[in-house]
Amino acid sequence: MNYLTSYPRPQFKRDSYLSLNGIWKYKISKSDAIPEDFTGNIIVPFSPETEMNKDINHILQPDEYLFYKLVFNVEKSFIKDEIYLHFLGVDQICDVFLNDHYLGHHEGGYLPFNFEIKRHLKDKDNILIVKVRDLTDTSYYSRGKQKMERGGMWYTPQSGIYFPVFIESVPSLHVNDIKLTPDIDKSELKIVVKSKAHKAIIEIDNNKIEIETNKEIIIPIENQHLWSTEDPYLYPLKVTVGEDTVSSYFAMRKFSVMKDDKGKLRLALNNKPIFMKGILDQGYYKKGLLTPTSYEDYINDIELAKALGFNTIRKHIKIEIPRWYYECDKRGMIVWQDFLNGGGAYDFHTVILPLFTHMHAKDHRYKKFHREDIEGRRQAKYEFKQTINYLYNCPCIALWTIFNEGWGQFDSKEILKMCQELDNTRIYDHASGWHDQKIGDIKSLHVYFQRAHMPILDKRCIIISEFGGLVHPIEGHEMKGNSVYKNYTDRDEFIKAYSRLIKRDIVRNIKKGLSASIYTQLSDVEEETNGFVTFDREIVKFEPKIIKEINDLIHLD
Repeated sequence: MNYLTSYPRPQFKRDSYLSLNGIWKYKISKSDAIPEDFTGNIIVPFSPETEMNKDINHILQPDEYLFYKLVFNVEKSFIKDEIYLHFLGVDQICDVFLNDHYLGHHEGGYLPFNFEIKRHLKDKDNILIVKVRDLTDTSYYSRGKQKMERGGMWYTPQSGIYFPVFIESVPSLHVNDIKLTPDIDKSELKIVVKSKAHKAIIEIDNNKIEIETNKEIIIPIENQHLWSTEDPYLYPLKVTVGEDTVSSYFAMRKFSVMKDDKGKLRLALNNKPIFMKGILDQGYYKKGLLTPTSYEDYINDIELAKALGFNTIRKHIKIEIPRWYYECDKRGMIVWQDFLNGGGAYDFHTVILPLFTHMHAKDHRYKKFHREDIEGRRQAKYEFKQTINYLYNCPCIALWTIFNEGWGQFDSKEILKMCQELDNTRIYDHASGWHDQKIGDIKSLHVYFQRAHMPILDKRCIIISEFGGLVHPIEGHEMKGNSVYKNYTDRDEFIKAYSRLIKRDIVRNIKKGLSASIYTQLSDVEEETNGFVTFDREIVKFEPKIIKEINDLIHLD
């Protein structure tokens, strides 16, 4: 019973690979001491709260510890100089042990980490122990939309290993990392190969070039083939250091903000204004919550978004594994990537009321935003940096969303500057929805329950980063509960309402400067039944071509 076992990192792929997904032992305890007995089975990489582990059916409490145990073997032919154990997602705080040796500690539930383990391996029956604690929304850690008391727009909390676990074996001199920065204006690729070795060989379109490592090298790209939504061309890339070869890819493309021929600021792809018509995707699945049961789930969702007439996906309050971004890269789907938010309690007056009052607060007021904890702010800034580093090479990512609706927002002026220094090749939305600090290139609006009105701006581009949320529930495929959005039980009435909404709030505002829109949302999530497909992905609620015909009305003149 193994899931998600194929290689999860297409942009950094080696032949050396051993998946550890499958059946592990587990135990939940009030004590932080490693237990003597592990009597239950758990399917990795699915949390104990998910339907995939329905025999467990337990929400980990903040005062509990979740222990995992796996006994595994590594063939001698697999072993090279160094062996790395990779975790792509463990929520939220964990310690890892191998054969009674402490490997290390990791905090934060949404980013990958690894340990070098060769010196601790035995010839057979290696014992791997993972200890997890998850404070969910009772502490400052990033949690997205997980909440101990789920309901409405807040979802079932989940804990533990929820993304793939695997092992790679490499020689002592190997490729540690690659940084790829395309520059279409100069027809060149900037590449940094990080390694202990001094030289590397890169291969692009069967042309081999020897370069120095650990410094930026400029590679001319003749007759560059630009990546676009209609023609998402990816250049294959190989990087070799000694006996280690990593397969990767890159794209020649540019995201920016520019003035159109009428003087309106627009989002642009490859120096041409483009209307990014997008859909909100939270990446939740009925059986696995944050975890798909197959990479086909990723592909089906992306292709459905395209069939519905969207060219952009806003990945909302979740970081996916690299495989998801690869599927967007090769299909020409633009991505807006959210950072993960956390902090103290999400206060009604700060995160909900501004939808109606349009009041904005200065985000250095830590108490108002429940960000008094210095360590929490430090942890958030660290994770923002790591998110950029982790996903920097993904061609599809056009925009980073730093804060959403004031959730744990703080010091966004300083954070925007910090992020731009790390990545100046993308656009930033510092405050999606409200609590705009009047900085950056973007003025970002959320519009629900009222008409969209365009502010008059000269120096910033206007986007609607959330709107809509119309509901069409499907009997037998919904979780009963309250939905805050407007309900249409009749399909035809929904389509009429959707058409009116698109024409009124999006199409009519394009000439006033609106440059992008994100409709809420792609799929139902628990009680939220405002998706185009049901939570279980069994029913697409409308013929995609009907929705696409409406979305095709959205375009720049």
